[in-house]
Amino acid sequence: MRVRKAVIPAAGLGTRVLPASKSIPKEMLPIVDKPAIQYIVEEAVASGIEEILIITNRGKSVMEDHFDRSPELEERLQLSKRMDLYEEVVQVSKLANIQYLRQKETKGLGHAVNCAKTFVGNEPFAVLYGDDVIIGDVPAARQLCDAYEKYGKGVAGIKYVPTEQIGKYCTLKVEPLEDKIFSVTDMIEKPKPEQIISNYAILGRCILPPSVFDILDDLPPGANGEIQLTDAMQKIARQEGMIGVVYDSKRYDMGNKLGILQATVEVGVKHPEIAEDFKAYLKEFVKTL
Repeated sequence: MRVRKAVIPAAGLGTRVLPASKSIPKEMLPIVDKPAIQYIVEEAVASGIEEILIITNRGKSVMEDHFDRSPELEERLQLSKRMDLYEEVVQVSKLANIQYLRQKETKGLGHAVNCAKTFVGNEPFAVLYGDDVIIGDVPAARQLCDAYEKYGKGVAGIKYVPTEQIGKYCTLKVEPLEDKIFSVTDMIEKPKPEQIISNYAILGRCILPPSVFDILDDLPPGANGEIQLTDAMQKIARQEGMIGVVYDSKRYDMGNKLGILQATVEVGVKHPEIAEDFKAYLKEFVKTL
C-alpha cells in the first residue's frame, strides 16, 4: 500500500530555544527566508504525500496563517509588480491539503500522534517530527516510503549517533538487510549506558502501520513521564519487526540553538539569491575567530 498521509507533530513548547519561542513557534523560526515547518511540508509533498495533519497547540495559529492565502499581501505584491514574490507566496498555500488539530495537553510525542487516529484511518502513515528539518537530494520521507512499499513493515529513519549522545535519543537492535537498510527488532528510549544496544537511533522520521493506535491507547507514560512514540514502536518491532533506513540527507535540530545556526549557514551558502555574498562574508569573518 502506498503512503498517502503524513502527521507533523508541532505542539512542543520549544523550551530549548527560549526566549524566541515565547512568542514565535519554533517551527516558524526561519532558515534564511522560509520557516522550518515549510521545509518539512515540502519534503512530505516531494515524497508523494497527499494529505498532511499538523498537530498544534495554543499559540501556534500563525502556522495555519502561513499556509493560507494572504489577499492584502498578494495585492500589494501585484501592484508593485513583484510577480516573482507573488507567485512564491501563492504557491505556499497550494503545497498540499493541510489540516490542523490542537493537542490540548502536551503529553509527549506518542500522545500527539495518537490524536491523529481519525485523520489516518486504516492506512500506513508518515510521521515527520516538527523539530527536524532534513534536507537532501532525495527527500528522507521518500526513502522511508520506498522501504515501506518494498518490505510492508513499519519504517524508522535512523542515523549513527555517538555513544556519549545516544542517551538523549534511543538505541536500536539492528541486523543488516541491504545497503543502508536494516531489520529492527527492538529499541529502548533514552537508554542508560548499560542499555545501549547499538549506536543507531531513530531521528526525525518514521512510517507507521495503523495498528500503532491500538498500542498507544493502552501505553503507560515512559521516559520523562510522557507517552513515548518509541515505546509503541518497540512493541511493533518486537512483534512484527520494523525496517531501519539510514537516510541520505542532513538533519537539523530546529529545537536546538546550534541546529538553527547550522541550518541557516548551510542553507545560506547554497541559496540562489545570497550564496556568493554570504560565502564571501563568511570567509572574511572566520579570519577574525
